[in-house]
Amino acid sequence: MASTQYTEFSPSARKAPENATLTGPVAADETITVSIYLKPRDESSVTTHHTGDARADLKARRTIVHAHDITLIHEFAHQAGLNIVQVEPGRRLIRLEGPAARMEAAFKTKLHHYRDGAKHFRARTGSLHLPSDMAEIVESVLGLDTRPAAQPRMVTRPQASTDPSYLPNQLGALYDFPTSVTGSGQCIALIELGGGFTAADTNAAFQAMGLASPTVLAVSVDGGTNSPTPDDGANAEVALDIQVAGGVAPGAKIAVYFTPNTDAGFVDAVSAAANDATNKPSVMSISWGGPESSWTTQTLQSMTSALADAATLNVSVFVAAGDNLATDGVTDGKAHVDFPASSPSAIGCGGTAIITSNGTITRESVWNDGTGGTGGGVSDVYAVPSFQQNANVPPSVNDGHAGRGVPDVAGDAAPSSGINVVVNGQSAVVGGTSAVAPLWAGLTALINQHAAKPVGFFLPLLYNNAAALRDITSGNNIPSGSNVGYSAGAGWDACTGLGSPNGQAVLAALTATPGPAPTPTPA
Repeated sequence: MASTQYTEFSPSARKAPENATLTGPVAADETITVSIYLKPRDESSVTTHHTGDARADLKARRTIVHAHDITLIHEFAHQAGLNIVQVEPGRRLIRLEGPAARMEAAFKTKLHHYRDGAKHFRARTGSLHLPSDMAEIVESVLGLDTRPAAQPRMVTRPQASTDPSYLPNQLGALYDFPTSVTGSGQCIALIELGGGFTAADTNAAFQAMGLASPTVLAVSVDGGTNSPTPDDGANAEVALDIQVAGGVAPGAKIAVYFTPNTDAGFVDAVSAAANDATNKPSVMSISWGGPESSWTTQTLQSMTSALADAATLNVSVFVAAGDNLATDGVTDGKAHVDFPASSPSAIGCGGTAIITSNGTITRESVWNDGTGGTGGGVSDVYAVPSFQQNANVPPSVNDGHAGRGVPDVAGDAAPSSGINVVVNGQSAVVGGTSAVAPLWAGLTALINQHAAKPVGFFLPLLYNNAAALRDITSGNNIPSGSNVGYSAGAGWDACTGLGSPNGQAVLAALTATPGPAPTPTPA
C-alpha cells in the first residue's frame, strides 16, 4: 500500500509562465495523461538470459529491478482513482491518465490554462507533492504542465540574399564524407516537436540532389502526428532534418518521431526512439532545445537518463547547441548553454560559417552574425565529464565555475552559407545548428554501415582523436554590443568544440579500435 504521508517533490518546482495570460482554471473533467519516470537502479547484479538484442535485454533487467517500484505506482494510481495506460520497464516509464481534479488531488497541485499569442497551454507553479515512499523512487512526473518546452534551432535566410548555398550532399562532399557507403542498413531517428513533411517535398529535394528518395516513416509519440500544415514554421525544421540526414546518408531509413512540444513529449520521444525495437535506430538527431535555466530539475534528470539509455543501447545522439550565441537568448546579462545539448550523454553540435572555392572549403570560422550565431559555453548544471578532462574547458565567464563544455563538434550553420531545402512546395535556404545535428547523424550512419557494430556514444574516443576534425580557430560567440561569450582557438573551444568533420578521418578514427562503445555516466 502506497504511503498516505506526502512530501514536497522539489525537483518538480516550476515558475509561473512568462509573457502569458492566465485564462482560468482547468476544468475538473479535463483528461490528463502524465509520464512518471523511475529513478535508475543498479542493474549490475541482475542475471537474465542474454538474447543478443540489447533493447530486449535492457527491458528484462529492468522488469526485475523495478518490479517493486512499478507495484508501488500501481497502488498509488488505484488510491488516486487514476488509470494506468502504459508500463514500459525498459524505459522506466509508467503513464497515468485521469480527470484533472483527480490529478490535482493526487499530486497536490493546481492547474490553470494560459494563452501566449496563438498558443494555449496548461501550467502550474510551485512543486508537486508525492507520497513519501513514492518520492524515493520517482525521477520525474511530466505532463501536468504543457507549456512549450523547446524551440527549433533553425534560421531561414531572406530570399533576396545572393550569398552561396549548398545542397546537403554537396555539403557532405565539402566535408569529405565517405562515398563507399550510403548508410544502408541503418536507421536515423529524428525528434520533432511540431510540423510535418510531405512526400512531394522530400521527392523534390532528393531529385535536386540527384538521389533516390529515402524511406521516411512517421512515428507517433504521445499523440504527436505528421502535420505539415502550410502555416506551421516547424515544417522547415522537419524538412531540414530529413533532407540533410538523408542527403548525406541516402541509404539509411529515416524514422521521424512526432511528439507534442511539452517536457513530457520531448523526454518521451527521446526515450521511445532509443528503445524502439521495431525501427532500431543506431543514430538520433535532435534540433530542438532551450536554455538550461528554462528546464525543471526533474526534466533535466529524465532527459539525461533517456540519453544515457541511448548510449547504453549504442545509439549516437546529436543535439543542436542553439542559435542565439553565448547568451542563448536569455536577457539576464549572463552566458547560458542550450539543453539537451549540454547533457553529458549527448553530442552537442555547434555552428560555423564556410567560404568555398572550386569544391573546397577555403575558410571556416565561428558562425556569428552579431545577433544570431552558434551557442556554446560552460554548463551551469553538469560537471566536466571524464572525456573533457584534458580538453582545457575554460572556466565559466559568469562566475569562474568549472562545468561541461558545449559543444563537442561543429559544422556549417550560417545562413550566409546555408543549405537548400524544399518545404511547403517551395525552395528555401536555411541555417542554424539544426543543420549540424542531422549532418553528423548522417555521417555516423555511414560510419555504422562500415563498422562492425554501431559506434554509439563515441565522444571519449573522438576527444582522443581530435586531429580527425577541422580545428576552427577564428571567431567568437559574443553578441554584438556585449562582452559575454567565448572565443575560438586551437583545440577544443566553447564555440565549435573539437571542430567540424573531416569525414574520412572521423570514420578511420572511430573504426580503428574494436570493442564496445563507451557509455557515459549520467551526471
